[in-house]
Amino acid sequence: MAGTLLIGSRRYSSWSLRGWLAVKLAKLDVDEKVIALKGGGKTTEIHALSPNKLVPYLQHDGAHVWESLAICEYCAEHEPSLWPQDRVVRAHARSVSAQMHAGFRPIRQNCPMDVERVPAPLSEISEDLAKDVALLSETLKGALIRSGTATPYLFGDVLTVADCMYAPVAIRIHTYQLNVDPVVKAWVQSMLHHPLMKEWYSLADVEPAEWRLSYEDK
Repeated sequence: MAGTLLIGSRRYSSWSLRGWLAVKLAKLDVDEKVIALKGGGKTTEIHALSPNKLVPYLQHDGAHVWESLAICEYCAEHEPSLWPQDRVVRAHARSVSAQMHAGFRPIRQNCPMDVERVPAPLSEISEDLAKDVALLSETLKGALIRSGTATPYLFGDVLTVADCMYAPVAIRIHTYQLNVDPVVKAWVQSMLHHPLMKEWYSLADVEPAEWRLSYEDK
């Protein structure tokens, strides 16, 4: 029996992208329900449907799961490759995934995800943002070169929960042309060319025009 994945506008909803990628990689049988984001916490339709009044929210086979990282963990129970097999590497992957869930606030505040925004550098970068970007670059590079040789995705040759959690960051790095290590730039290209990321972009393209927000609304 199909479940349901509640997400927000694909153009803007970074947390929805994280949960959606994990659900797709786990091949869960779900129907997708998309709610247009209004910006500024005004999307009250979500409040009536989601336990934490946010997206994404997954209902599957009797389970009700909210928060992107919890959804990723649930999906990994169905698709074990979503975490590295090695215990030590898996601990590293879990740590950077939790780091994304709880941190990098300056990047999230100053570089909102918008998959249709024309790539261009920010006119001004604050000290806090510069420090956050430097930490991000260091964190991602550490995952990519853990084996001694850079891998196409974080922790290996296939997408893991860590890639799901940082996928919106790949979009932000590309959109705002953030200054990251060349190894990280290569990962960004690997992410943007992944079939699931291309699918997300194509679905965002066909969302109704009235779902568009001004940058001031977000």
